[in-house]
Amino acid sequence: MQPEWWHWAVLGIGLVMAELAVPAFFIVWFGLGALLVSVVVLVVPSLGLTAQLLTWTVASVAMVVLWFRIFKPGMHKTKVGMADSNIVGEIGMLIRDVEPYNKGQVRFQKPLVGSEVWECIADEAIKSGERVRVLGIEGSFLKVGKV
Repeated sequence: MQPEWWHWAVLGIGLVMAELAVPAFFIVWFGLGALLVSVVVLVVPSLGLTAQLLTWTVASVAMVVLWFRIFKPGMHKTKVGMADSNIVGEIGMLIRDVEPYNKGQVRFQKPLVGSEVWECIADEAIKSGERVRVLGIEGSFLKVGKV
């Protein structure tokens, strides 16, 4: 049985709707790829199953690559649920001393990713009550330095 154009359309709509249940923003590209194949099969009805599957695979992978490389280039750099550029440079106040091998805590005036207080590390000893600037993100900790 050769898939008709509407089979691909139903699959595409189903995958796009599945994205609502699985909020990974990844399934949608395979759904859009299936919708593209439905248009191609509508225009060229003699397209074989292998060509249809190849078109779907290439279209889906191309859309995923375009999304993550061109439209969302900072997403692959996220750590602690945020991009470095969104947090580096923010200034906060230490509420617990930090030393090179002991973690401290820093409080920000405005919440960053839903929290005002974050665990932090530093290359030097800094006493609580001092203002610090975020220098980077290392794992799940903010790396800070004196302002």
